[in-house]
Amino acid sequence: METYLHIALFILFQLCFIIQLYYLIGVHSRLTRYKPTEQLPEVLIPVSVIISARNEAKNLQENLPAILQQNYTDFEVVVINDCSYDTSDIVLEDMQREYPHLKVVTITEHDRFKTGKKFALTLGIKAAKNEYLLFTDADCKPASEHWITLMAANFSSSAQIILGYSPYYKTRNFLNPFIRFETIKTAISYLSSALGGNPYMGIGRNLAYTKSLFFSQKGFASHMHVISGDDDLFVNQHATSGNTAIEIHPDAFMYTSAKTTITSWYRQKKRHMGVGKLYKNKHRRMLSFDAISGSLFYILLILCFIFKYEPLLALGLFVFRLILQLIIYVKIFKKLSGKDLIWYLPIFDIIYYMYLNVFGLIGTFLKTTQWK
Repeated sequence: METYLHIALFILFQLCFIIQLYYLIGVHSRLTRYKPTEQLPEVLIPVSVIISARNEAKNLQENLPAILQQNYTDFEVVVINDCSYDTSDIVLEDMQREYPHLKVVTITEHDRFKTGKKFALTLGIKAAKNEYLLFTDADCKPASEHWITLMAANFSSSAQIILGYSPYYKTRNFLNPFIRFETIKTAISYLSSALGGNPYMGIGRNLAYTKSLFFSQKGFASHMHVISGDDDLFVNQHATSGNTAIEIHPDAFMYTSAKTTITSWYRQKKRHMGVGKLYKNKHRRMLSFDAISGSLFYILLILCFIFKYEPLLALGLFVFRLILQLIIYVKIFKKLSGKDLIWYLPIFDIIYYMYLNVFGLIGTFLKTTQWK
């Protein structure tokens, strides 16, 4: 009986290995082959940059000028001052005097009606004068003055949603390497899926879509009751193989600072993971197969060593997968501003798959009640 159990576990281990090979070769490798444009394109379409900010006075002072000073011919910046009680209003008033293309929409706190980020963004979209909308957050800074140009260049008669990338700054904080690693792995998943004609999410720190798409699909109406998901749920519901493009030129990155404590990082990830259960069924299955097979691969690998059942073969499959990961990921990590993290791969990959399953369970049972 014990022998049959060992055989069953080893067969399951090999099945997980095959599934992981599919994701590596069949999905993630698309991003290895993808080459962003090298020459700066000429783009003439008018763009509205939209930022929702709640108590972000310091971040607005530090980051908003880099957006207002973009090298682009026709754009406005719409900032929604969402019920702030710090000095955000003063900061924005001062900037409006210097930058006439800055538009401010102010939301005041209501005693009985509590608003969230989706309500704020909806007001900002309504206030925007242009058809082409580009979204980011107050705590983000573009990598260059060509951010708008590179993102807007992807709009076409068919492309209505543009998925960008937003890495974290590199710091010496002990959490920083894994947070950056997890961000890159997430980006590999959603960007390569989009390249394969199966887009399922985007990030609000660097995302663009058209106003006509937003209103034709009734905005966030179908998930307004969910506090998060202004970015990934909107993309999940409305992105298709024909209307979605990606942009990963390093000058189009939108940088931000990572959380520095486990508590703040946990709160952020719990909020983000909570919307995954609302994805389309095919996307939930796709992500679940990757997360579960990745975790089981490592768990069953350890069991093969413990029970001494084909340990050399198990080790060989692990090494083969690791080498394949290195071949595929070295170029991608370099493209996504994380080449220093490739050395963490053997350890962080194990933590990453365990993290996916833990936060997936947490997100299934817990609800979030605030966005800031």
